[in-house]
Amino acid sequence: MRSIALLISISLLVACGTTKKTTKTIESTDVDKTSFSYNYGLLIATSLKMEGVNLDSMSKEELWAGVQQAKKAEVAKELDKAQAIVMAKITAAKEGQASAALEGNKTWLAANGKKKGVVTTASGLQYEIIKEGTGAKPTLQNQVKTHYHGTLIDGTVFDSSVERGEPISFPLGGVIKGWQEGLQLMPIGSKWRFFIPAELGYGNRATGSIPANSILIFEVELLDIVE
Repeated sequence: MRSIALLISISLLVACGTTKKTTKTIESTDVDKTSFSYNYGLLIATSLKMEGVNLDSMSKEELWAGVQQAKKAEVAKELDKAQAIVMAKITAAKEGQASAALEGNKTWLAANGKKKGVVTTASGLQYEIIKEGTGAKPTLQNQVKTHYHGTLIDGTVFDSSVERGEPISFPLGGVIKGWQEGLQLMPIGSKWRFFIPAELGYGNRATGSIPANSILIFEVELLDIVE
């Protein structure tokens, strides 16, 4: 089982995005006892906050008592228990966030599905026809050529062949379920807008700049069936 020190170190790296590109070089004279303690505390608290832990629920007296206990030689026997408690708290916080996100998704999709022109399929995929083509429709066995622009519901762009200025070709059977279903409904020459529920996208996995349990919005133009 990993130690608490390793757990915190990993959390700090995740929270702070520590890479060769972003790490700031600090002169040794800047790292006195006060600044180190303050900034290390800031990093730990930020990491816990990102994990969904409510910082207001933490007791500074108990936190300091834990620090003092860590100075004692016999503390090793408490580490497994401490790690289990911390991980249970973080897991519960994440589950609470995931549940809240999914409930929010249901509300958003229900309202979106009532908008004029939006169609909801049996799977929960929603689409809106911007332009209807007249060509053939692809199957999962086809490779397709598309132009697309992907955003979150708050408008954040996470991927866009349109912004890159270059369409992309890929096997239709190798992409997320929302794309598989939606593109099979589109004739070549069409441009549709997909509203993809998390379960037809990346689910509860965070992927790149896409948070877990995200609704994905894509404007997709089907240019051709390559093969």
